[in-house]
Amino acid sequence: MYRPPHFAVDDLPTQQALIRAHPLGLLVVAGPDGLTADPIPFLLDAGEGPFGRLRCHVARANPVWRTIGAGAEVLVVFQAAEGYVTPGWYETKRETGKVVPTWNYALVQVHGRARAIEDTDWIATQIADLTALQEAVRPEPWAVDDAPAPFIAAQMRGIVGIEIPIARIEGKWKVSQNRPEADRSGVAEGFAAQGAAGEAMAGLVRDFGRERG
Repeated sequence: MYRPPHFAVDDLPTQQALIRAHPLGLLVVAGPDGLTADPIPFLLDAGEGPFGRLRCHVARANPVWRTIGAGAEVLVVFQAAEGYVTPGWYETKRETGKVVPTWNYALVQVHGRARAIEDTDWIATQIADLTALQEAVRPEPWAVDDAPAPFIAAQMRGIVGIEIPIARIEGKWKVSQNRPEADRSGVAEGFAAQGAAGEAMAGLVRDFGRERG
């Protein structure tokens, strides 16, 4: 990934926080028929190894797990807020006119060698952990045990686990931190004016971009 120094983020807790907040990753694998890309929700075990470990599961009918086998190299991309930046938000436009449009975004790329897992205990732990994490914010959380055991056992036979010890992780926050403060303020206000759709990026520009500007 192309990362100019002012957009590169190598702080591991910040990278891991993005993964937790946006767990639907794009799993990219090179197979015999070329590249495939599957959107999959992941769990992050932050304390495993130097950079953490990713866990997920896929439908047995999805050929990606056979492609992965016991050690294929994979890429997983996690995307946070993003949005178009119009030159009209820049104070520099009014001062000099020397501005062009751009796009803001924050993302993390994870590299590692994945392995497919068919062990039923591993899969049971995986689905229980993922469910518990996502249901924790609900007033009446649903649990895997709420469904009949034979039904869950049948569902589990239709999925395969995937585990990825993280070998390399890269973060890129392109959130206007290379612009003058007046331009950053304009960008934050512009995104905020978009309502809920722009609030996340407005926050990144204000809180993250300004700190590094």
